[in-house]
Amino acid sequence: MMNIKTFLAASFLLISATQYAQYTDIINSNRPGESMSAFSVGKTVIQAEAGLYGIKENHDLSRYEANGFGTELDVRYGAFFDQFEFTLNTQYQYDWYQAPLINDTRGGFKQITVGAKYLVYDPFIKQDKPNVFSWKANHNFNWKQFIPAVAIYAGVNFNLGNNPFTFPTDRTISPKVMVITQHHFGSKWVWVNNIIADKYLTDYPTLGIISTMTRGFNMHWSGFLEFQGYKSDWYADTVFRLGAAYLVRENIQLDASFSKNVKDTPSLLLANIGMAWRFDNNYETNYKRIKNDRGKDKKSKQDKGKKRKDEVELEKTK
Repeated sequence: MMNIKTFLAASFLLISATQYAQYTDIINSNRPGESMSAFSVGKTVIQAEAGLYGIKENHDLSRYEANGFGTELDVRYGAFFDQFEFTLNTQYQYDWYQAPLINDTRGGFKQITVGAKYLVYDPFIKQDKPNVFSWKANHNFNWKQFIPAVAIYAGVNFNLGNNPFTFPTDRTISPKVMVITQHHFGSKWVWVNNIIADKYLTDYPTLGIISTMTRGFNMHWSGFLEFQGYKSDWYADTVFRLGAAYLVRENIQLDASFSKNVKDTPSLLLANIGMAWRFDNNYETNYKRIKNDRGKDKKSKQDKGKKRKDEVELEKTK
């Protein structure tokens, strides 16, 4: 197992490469996959990402079967500056459990995690300006696209009550840390990777990775393929996912996905539908106010050549 001190040290050394995030006109959602993007939602922006799934679980050796459903609700809030956000990730499951001499129901939170994410490097800030005299120069292969955006995440897991979906000795509170990379290949492909260390300081720490490749087909439709692997002395598995998302409007996205693991101890099959909704009225109001103030300043001969504090902040977010 990776030493947690080594993992944390390597993660926080990345903070020295501070850059600035960018608020996008179109919603930036972590759904429908399980990976977390490197970019934040933007200062003062609130975003809710909810889903409903059905699950079928069979274990050949233990001879049990479980069928049920679950809900997912993630809340993201941009605070302090555009590259920082707080996150709340929750998952509740209820199922019907059958085994030799057992026929019962189970219910509980599979996940309650509160954390924060910080974008430490954004390669798009220093992009080359387009060449207005050469179409070919603007469309040549660019090696810089292999430089990813990098973010770090730290959170706390909460294990509440008599939870049937975790190991018996799981602690009430345990840490979770993550390094996130995000590549943009051209205008249609996005590749996100999460390297995760979870539930350290418990009897069964977990190391995991999630890798998601997303392709945009047009202004409304996108699809994704995802690989997730995680390993601990309590449970290890590999899961593949595929799905699609539909952009209803700039701040609303609908999605659907399917998940299947590779083992039969147990075998898992999930179907998931969901929605992401961004509430950005405060951000838009502040943006328009700053933009209007810039226009007024340009008309003022007295202040010509000077930059206000909010102008500098706006330029940093571009």
